[in-house]
Amino acid sequence: MTDTLPDRLSSNPNSPYYDEELLARDVGVRFKGVDKTNVEEYCVSEGWVRLTAGNAKDRFGNPMTVKLKGTVEPYFRKPAES
Repeated sequence: MTDTLPDRLSSNPNSPYYDEELLARDVGVRFKGVDKTNVEEYCVSEGWVRLTAGNAKDRFGNPMTVKLKGTVEPYFRKPAES
């Protein structure tokens, strides 16, 4: 597996941008220079993140999200194991 992250990644298994192998490596997201722990999805090229909005749920039981625009920097929190 490479150490490059995709342009877009989601933690929702129903999303086409979901990648379980990458998420298992503990991906971190720095948004506007601040580490965020509640990121549901990000897109580097378009410059946005989707963050969970507290404990609120939609009518299907999924967490409510807020889309914010700014500089997105994904990274691996742990180094790759050989």
